[in-house]
This record gives sequence, C-alpha cells and structure tokens, in this order.
Amino acid sequence: QVQLVESGGGLVQTGGSLRLSCAASGRIFSIDAMGWYRQAPGKQRELVASISAGGSISYTDSVKGRFAISRDNAKNTVHLQMNSLKPEDTAVYLCYAATVGGLLWGQGTQVTVSS
Repeated sequence: QVQLVESGGGLVQTGGSLRLSCAASGRIFSIDAMGWYRQAPGKQRELVASISAGGSISYTDSVKGRFAISRDNAKNTVHLQMNSLKPEDTAVYLCYAATVGGLLWGQGTQVTVSS
C-alpha cells in the first residue's frame, strides 16, 4: 500500500520559518509531480507549490520569494521550506503525489502562524 507521510508542521510566530517534509512509501513505480496544497477554515483548497519529476517548479503568487520546494527523486520525498511566515499562511498543508495510478494524498499537517 502506497502512502505519503508528512512531518514538520507546528506553531510559529510571524516572520518565523518551518520546513515540511513528505515521504512516499510502498510500491511506487513512478511519481510525476509532487507538491503541497493548503486549506484554511472556510477557504478553498489552494495549490501552494509543485515540482515535476524533471524539476520544474511553480508557486502560488502569495508565497513567491518566501517558500521553496525541493524533492529527492531517489527517496520519493518532497520538502517545503517556508520562511517569513505570515498569519495568512495558517492552514492544514497536504502533500500530494501524481502517479500513474492517480493522485496520492498525505494526511495533512497543521501550520499555525501567530501574530
């Protein structure tokens, strides 16, 4: 059974940093894009950052210059370095991986930024 396991969320003050990690385990033949969505209470799920197997990266405008996504294809892991955090970054962050079998999702990790 394939699963994504996330780590690294928590509580941080405005201006602080957090690093999220997501590791895929199980019988995985190939992973295309990996990345992170977030969902805040009362808001739609938002794609925060994604990275293709070839290394192409995209970010939502609100995190450009503050967040950095990276991945290790050999280890099927993806990371999200989040700097200069703001209260509006508060959300549950969900890792995803696009595979030939469909989309995989992590369980979500809470990020809370206090003002």
